[in-house]
Amino acid sequence: MSFLIAAPQELAATAVRVSAIGSALGSANRTAAATTGQVAAAAGDEVSAAIAALFSGHGQSFQALSKQAALFHEQFVQSLLTSGANYGLAEAANNDLLQGIEQNVLGVINAPANAVLGRPLIGNGADGAAGTGQAGGAGGILWGNGGAGGSGGAGQIGGRGGDAGLFGAGGTGGVGGSGAAGGAGGAGGWLSGSGGAGGAGGVASSLGTPGGIGGNGGHAGLIGTGGAGGAGGAGAVGSVGTAGSNGFNGGGGGAGGSGGAGGLLSGDGGVGGAGGSGGSGGAGGAGQDGAASTNPLYSGAAGGNGGNGGVGGAGGTGGAGGSSGLFGSAGAQGAAGAGGSGGDGGAPGAGGAGASGNWAINNGVGGAGGIGGNPGAGGAGGIGGAGSTAGGDGLAGHSPLSGGDGGHGGTGANGAVAGQAGAAGGRGGNGGSVGNGGAGGNGGNGAAGSATVRAGGAGGAGGDGGAAGGTVGNGGAGGNGGVGGNSGINSGTFPQDIVSGVGGQGGAGGAAGTIAGNGGAGGDGGAGGNSDGYYGARGGNGGAGGTAGSLSGDGGDGGAGGSGGAGILTGNGSGRLSGFGGAGGTGGNGGFGGLQDGAGGTGGIGGVGGDGSSGGGRGGDGGVGGDLVRGIASGTAGDGGQGGDGGLSAAGPGAAGGTGGNGGSGGARGGAGGDGGHGGVNFVGSGGAGGGGGVGGTGVLGGAGGDGGDGGNGGYNSGSGASGGNGGTGGNGGVGTNGPGGVGGDGGTGGLGGPTARDSFVAGGTGGNGGNGGRGTAGPGGTGGLGELGTGGRTTTGGTGGTGGTPGPGAVPTPG
Repeated sequence: MSFLIAAPQELAATAVRVSAIGSALGSANRTAAATTGQVAAAAGDEVSAAIAALFSGHGQSFQALSKQAALFHEQFVQSLLTSGANYGLAEAANNDLLQGIEQNVLGVINAPANAVLGRPLIGNGADGAAGTGQAGGAGGILWGNGGAGGSGGAGQIGGRGGDAGLFGAGGTGGVGGSGAAGGAGGAGGWLSGSGGAGGAGGVASSLGTPGGIGGNGGHAGLIGTGGAGGAGGAGAVGSVGTAGSNGFNGGGGGAGGSGGAGGLLSGDGGVGGAGGSGGSGGAGGAGQDGAASTNPLYSGAAGGNGGNGGVGGAGGTGGAGGSSGLFGSAGAQGAAGAGGSGGDGGAPGAGGAGASGNWAINNGVGGAGGIGGNPGAGGAGGIGGAGSTAGGDGLAGHSPLSGGDGGHGGTGANGAVAGQAGAAGGRGGNGGSVGNGGAGGNGGNGAAGSATVRAGGAGGAGGDGGAAGGTVGNGGAGGNGGVGGNSGINSGTFPQDIVSGVGGQGGAGGAAGTIAGNGGAGGDGGAGGNSDGYYGARGGNGGAGGTAGSLSGDGGDGGAGGSGGAGILTGNGSGRLSGFGGAGGTGGNGGFGGLQDGAGGTGGIGGVGGDGSSGGGRGGDGGVGGDLVRGIASGTAGDGGQGGDGGLSAAGPGAAGGTGGNGGSGGARGGAGGDGGHGGVNFVGSGGAGGGGGVGGTGVLGGAGGDGGDGGNGGYNSGSGASGGNGGTGGNGGVGTNGPGGVGGDGGTGGLGGPTARDSFVAGGTGGNGGNGGRGTAGPGGTGGLGELGTGGRTTTGGTGGTGGTPGPGAVPTPG
């Protein structure tokens, strides 16, 4: 209680304001002095001079009085400043003495009351110690405020605020320890005084535990306002899940304390405390990767699923408002706490790899890859609490956007003994939900023949790529086919019996997710083995590309066909002529593109024919592109693969080049047809014919036809030189459904004619015909191929130009 009744700072402020008034008056007097102290006479007569002297005298008298007033004003201001300072110093010096007297007087008065009632008669109650949860002391019976409650220790409730006496305010409740309730506010004075505010609930510290409840506000006496309720404590975050397990839920927010009742006669009720916010849910545990298999009979272990995220804690309820007295308003309910965010889902594990092939188990076939795990789902957000304003619900946790990838398939076993075929590679594992498929295993290589086992072993087929899991993901790539084994040494009289192993088939690419994703690429076919007899082995076909997602994604590219093996025909048999080389493998077809914007996969390249006059492989067809969506041209169709070149031949006609693959249909543009392969070169006989170009695909704009392959050069002949091979025919252009048809492909160039014994040259091969233009708004025909000159010989004719495409409605055809 203070005994100072003067305010020195107000005296100082008044002195400043009075000084400002004096400064303004002095400035005005100085301005008027020049015109009032020396008044000029109106005329030169004696009367005017007397009047001017009279007024000048009055002005000078006024200026003299003004100077005396300014001096008095300055002395007055100084007196105010000095008096205020002196009074403040004197009162401050006496304050300790007076307070000591006060304490002594109050001690005498309060001693009997403390002895009998345990509380003073006049004075404030003592505050509770922090960290103890001690209650605040009661205020004086006649006059005094209650003491504040002490804050709680860990897990301890906050101390209650002390009650006031006849006049005074209740003490504030102490804040609760971690996760514990706040202390209640003390009661206001019996006659007059407000209730104390409740203490806030403690914030939870242990994972997943709720926040503490806010303390209730203290009630008023006869007249006064109820105390406000304490705010609820925030809930703690949930624990993170262990490997593959779900995350734990977040703790709920503590409820707000109720507001205290207003005075019985007059007073408003206290406002309820705000609810605490809920804690976030714990993240789900990550799934473990599947273990690789050691036994080809069993696929690699599946990847573990990720755990789901924990649910966010609910927001705390706002405390109820306190009731009013006879005159007054009830307190408002407290605001609600917000719900906690859900925990994130755990990442999945990848599938384990398949075991490599082992001839002792499962005939050497490689093991399949394991399935990828599924990602965990994000936890739901906590529900917001109820209150004067509703608490917002928490946000849901995030779910991983990718699943576990499927495991790689195991490699097939290579042929172990002479002539044994290689084993097939294992299939790639499927991806988990929104995961990618695993790659297929490569096929094993065939074993070479021997003197006793003449045939070489076939190469093993590559494993198919795994499919994507769920609605989104990429398909796995197909495995490559194994290489065919070479034949045994030709030591007999039946060289036609000596064969080499064919190349293995490339694995197909895996399919993409059902909605979106890219198809896997097809595996390449294995090369055919070389033969010491008549016939080299055929190369393996390339695997087909995987299909894209139905709505979006690109189809997988087809695998390339394997090269054919060479026919050598050497040794002790009638081996003086070259054998027949193996045909090149066919390129794999490209996969279908997605409906909305996917491109079809490119067809695989045909394999090169083996030396010894076998033809090159046919190129794979391009994949179908995406269709029109909402009137907008969508993805592009895949191009056809290039035909393989014909093999080199020492005798007999050169091998024809492979036909180019057809372009895919659909989408904004049909795929271009693949170019035909070049005809084989011959050392003695005529050159091989070039392969025909592939047909362009149908689309909004037709695809271009493929160019025909060039003819092979003719060889030397002791009688007359051999003719060069004819150029291949260009492919027809594709049909344009709403635009120009595709351009027809150019015909191939004819091969060089071979020299004769008299050093003259025969004619080169005839150039191939150009392809026809596609139907639409009149695509132009392809250019005819030129006849190549025989070296020093005659010129041949070029091929016929292609016909222009059929026009669409209202269009003019282009001349061919």
